[in-house]
Amino acid sequence: MFPELGYFCLILLVGVSGLQVVLSLWGEVRKQPHYLAFNPLLSALQTLLALGSFGALAYAFLTDDFSVGYVASHSNSQLPSFFKFSATWGGHEGSMLFWMTALALWTGVFCIFSRKIDRLFANRTLAFLSLIILGFALFIALVSNPFERAFPVVPEGRDLNPMLQDVGLIFHPPLLYLGYVGFAVSFAMICSALLGGVVDYALARWIRPWTMIAWGFLTAGIMLGAWWAYYELGWGGWWFWDPVENASLMPWLLGTALIHSLIVSEQRGIFSYWTILLAIFAFALSLLGTFIVRSGVLTSVHAFAVDADRGIAILLLFFTISAIALALFALRVNLWQGDVRFKLFSKETAFLLINGLFALACSVVILGTFYPMIFTALDLGSISVGAPYFNSIFSPLALLLLSIMGLGTVLRWKTIPSRQVLFQVGLLPVAIGLSLLLVWHTLRYHNVHTIQILPTIFISLAIWIILTHFPYSQKMWKIRPLAMRLAHIGFAVAVVGAMMNSYYGDEKGVRLKPSESAELANIQFEYVKFDNEIGANYTSEKATFVIRTQQGEQIATVYPERRYYDVRTMTMAEVGLAHYGFDDLYIVMGDKLGKYEYAFRLHYKPYVRALWFGGLMMVIASLLAMVGYRRRA
Repeated sequence: MFPELGYFCLILLVGVSGLQVVLSLWGEVRKQPHYLAFNPLLSALQTLLALGSFGALAYAFLTDDFSVGYVASHSNSQLPSFFKFSATWGGHEGSMLFWMTALALWTGVFCIFSRKIDRLFANRTLAFLSLIILGFALFIALVSNPFERAFPVVPEGRDLNPMLQDVGLIFHPPLLYLGYVGFAVSFAMICSALLGGVVDYALARWIRPWTMIAWGFLTAGIMLGAWWAYYELGWGGWWFWDPVENASLMPWLLGTALIHSLIVSEQRGIFSYWTILLAIFAFALSLLGTFIVRSGVLTSVHAFAVDADRGIAILLLFFTISAIALALFALRVNLWQGDVRFKLFSKETAFLLINGLFALACSVVILGTFYPMIFTALDLGSISVGAPYFNSIFSPLALLLLSIMGLGTVLRWKTIPSRQVLFQVGLLPVAIGLSLLLVWHTLRYHNVHTIQILPTIFISLAIWIILTHFPYSQKMWKIRPLAMRLAHIGFAVAVVGAMMNSYYGDEKGVRLKPSESAELANIQFEYVKFDNEIGANYTSEKATFVIRTQQGEQIATVYPERRYYDVRTMTMAEVGLAHYGFDDLYIVMGDKLGKYEYAFRLHYKPYVRALWFGGLMMVIASLLAMVGYRRRA
């Protein structure tokens, strides 16, 4: 009953969105804007239908309706309820339905909060959003239907992939999708402006809050995904330059550039072409990321392995939507721009450099991600592009970006006051001294490595940004300036965590029995005992470790384990993780070597928690900026 109701809502959604697109197109062709007046009502109806369709699928999971093929493939009656709900987007069909539902939610929110802007512009924006919804609704209904019944009905489901049975995966995909889809609003608003032939400072002011909140969701999704990979996959890292990781990084890079470009467009009436192209390609790359994850053309631990026909359909949708936007841009290429002049050393020049750096970084990621696929498609063999390629190119770009950010608080329109610049530069030796002290502290107490030059430069610039952006006067605590400072400080804190963890971490493999211990970074890891446990849908081999300092002070008790999932016949390592200040102590349980004897991998991760704290600061900054923007409006 409920699956059929969900599919019926999906079919109605196709009809309503199609009707809205036709009415809007007719109104534009006939130059009769009153046809667009129905768009808010139709968009609200689309939101309700999408929520109804997704709710019906979620209900099928929660009630173990294994007559639905998608539920039988991704759930199990023994699965805890919160994992049953998250399994709704745990496979291809459900994730696409959630993607479309998120888009419909953004459309509904836009209906509510767009009442104070130009009505024709808002209605045109809703028409473009409806066009995107129509494309995805048709795709789901025709080639990716999650409501198909399975015959014969199986008595038990295949269970959710054990890698996805984690709290991080309950929140990571929704946040990531909300970020991806949030750029659709900026995209639709730009297309609406191009259709009207006006791209000015008022448009930038309307678009900016939508871009910022989408960027905040995407940042939260990326950081949560990195955190999940760090503690769930058991390899001890947080970023692997995986193709699917790159799929979320690409729109984030262009979205960051778009925020800065919108600031210049709003304040100075320039950079209109930058704003248009960044808005188009930020959302286009979100669609391209959807293709990467669901086409099967690239191998990744995160990807959905599905048939190529669905990938081609998504690629066709990507090209169609991108072509429409670029065609509108080509027709309006002679848009008016403000006749604003600025000097070489000015805030405008700094923002121009920032746009160029982020665009270049995005191009590097695109090339590194798709080059192996193109190489294989041309029958030239197989090739892999990994961390050395990305790190070697990103390092100089990141150094230049950090240098510009360090001057962020003294940048002024038209020119830059030299006295304030000298004061900012004068803080750089202080930052270098603090960075050396930070590194020395790690070496002194944990005896990990010798001081390395490149991470020290990065850490020095990051600390310099923190010093120059710290709000030391009452004026700087106003909401919008504070949000900018908090975002930059958060980025700098994340850089410190990334550099310290990547260059000064340590690890080693050991073979231990109960009552034996090992030492790493002047910290004692004692294997106390072994237990067998039975979970909701798995059996577990669990070790108990007590972690102590060299002086014998207990830091924590952790429980690394190996879980065996009967239905999926998969074994997963669950790490034992302890926090020690800003550091992490990390134990991975490996293969069984004898009675109660196992191979273990011990990790020392200095300042890795600064990475997550910096990401959280950036997310809070985006929310704070939204509050400031609403109050100012």
